[in-house]
Amino acid sequence: MSNSSSPNPEACDHEVELEGATVVVTGGRGFLGRAVVAALEPHRPASVVTPSSHDVDLRLADATHQFLADTEADVVIHLAARVGGIGANRERPADLYLDNLLMGTNVIESTRRLGTTKTTVVGTICSYPKFTPVPFAESSLWEGYPEETNAPYGIAKLAQLVQLQANRDQYGQHGIYLMPTNLYGPGDKFNPAVSHVIPALVKKCVDAVESGADHIEVWGTGSASREFLYVDDAAAGIVAATRFYDGPEPVNLGANEELPIRDLVAMIAEACEFTGEIRWDDTKPDGQPRRCVDPSRARQLFGFEATTSFREGLAATVAWYLTNRDAAEARTS
Repeated sequence: MSNSSSPNPEACDHEVELEGATVVVTGGRGFLGRAVVAALEPHRPASVVTPSSHDVDLRLADATHQFLADTEADVVIHLAARVGGIGANRERPADLYLDNLLMGTNVIESTRRLGTTKTTVVGTICSYPKFTPVPFAESSLWEGYPEETNAPYGIAKLAQLVQLQANRDQYGQHGIYLMPTNLYGPGDKFNPAVSHVIPALVKKCVDAVESGADHIEVWGTGSASREFLYVDDAAAGIVAATRFYDGPEPVNLGANEELPIRDLVAMIAEACEFTGEIRWDDTKPDGQPRRCVDPSRARQLFGFEATTSFREGLAATVAWYLTNRDAAEARTS
């Protein structure tokens, strides 16, 4: 499940050398963050700092600036986010909007003021309009309003792209904006309060097998589609972009594979050895109708291509969950 990236020389006018650098990874103790920290190790940074919310509240501008000043970071990779599935998006839209807006705004402004060599901000494909032509091209970002349950989070993250571009124009800040598609893999959150579709379904199937249930219920109609990117592939893309990309345009990170939710549920049931009935609750929302990104810009600019097949990644995810259930279900951030 390795990933090697070969950059486009034309995109490397500001290549960042990570060896010997101090790298701050906000959200570095989370699902994606731990994979990014692991992906940084071969590049031998002098130190990788992974602050928790107890170390610094990124929603507070002064605290954020003081922390980054004290660490003397050469590179900042901003992953920290308040996230959740459709349920959390519907219950706490104001929290998701404000917390994500403040965290990103404060990190970008502080790294600008401090003259940080490189700032990498990880956004979300939830920022795309609800009805975006598939595959999603970065040029479609401003062509409509996001799917309603994703909009507060998606717009808060999209504001950070505008901030990076404005800072580049006015101050020459070296900052980039990446948009991974739906992530999955070992280390994901399986707590029902915050889990996304794959861990939620894995837990549901495993629980059904153990309880002897003859069916499971799944939200929606199954007609929507999604694309899923294995977390180690995403981490490899983020590190490659941090090293080799220095442009103003947002860049998708994807696996180039669209998967209908009905097929996804069947594959997860099979991987968990659940053989009962799957019942669809069509009173619940499907979310965005289709989701699959065009990954060509990442390939052209910094040589990134996902290498993990979905079946391979799903098997690894289920195996990890079965051996780490207490920790997986306890995680809420």
